[in-house]
Amino acid sequence: MAFVLSLLMALVLVSYGPGGSLGCYLSRRLMLDARENLRLLDRMNRLSPHSCLQDRKDFGLPQEMVEGDQLQKDQAFSVLYEMLQQTFNLFYTEHSSAAWDTTLLEQLHTGLQQQLEDLDTCRGPVMGEKDSELGKMDPIVTVKKYFQGIHDYLQEKEYSDCAWEIVRVEMMRALTSSTTLQKRLTKMGGDLNSP
Repeated sequence: MAFVLSLLMALVLVSYGPGGSLGCYLSRRLMLDARENLRLLDRMNRLSPHSCLQDRKDFGLPQEMVEGDQLQKDQAFSVLYEMLQQTFNLFYTEHSSAAWDTTLLEQLHTGLQQQLEDLDTCRGPVMGEKDSELGKMDPIVTVKKYFQGIHDYLQEKEYSDCAWEIVRVEMMRALTSSTTLQKRLTKMGGDLNSP
């Protein structure tokens, strides 16, 4: 009987994690994956950005929202998840497959998918019933509009090599900002279920 109680106690302690609550902790691997994705985007460079200066565009990255402190923890998590999902979608199209080295593109897909899966373990507990409410919130709408502007730009430029280069540089900027958001979430304790 004492053995069974000890085993049950050990299971409870393992499932509660280091913070003492059944929470969702941002893993260190998430940050490593983010850095690797940035390295991959850098390696995908095929053109000199200087040769594409005429195609530059300000996509209106919601940087103050991503790097600022005005978001609650669950909002910040939702923004991070949406940015990664939209980035994955952007590079998971027929047009992107034609524009990039397929090996690097597949590695980027895998890296982004890994980050999304890591966050997905938190998504249910954090978002739960609030998911539909959060989906209508201004921060999420802002992120979706930002990425829609990028899709529109690529279509307008007929998915040219320069257009993709401009977007690649923009995605490096966006993912760098999202790592700032990840760090902020980690500093908030990493437990996405606590207030």
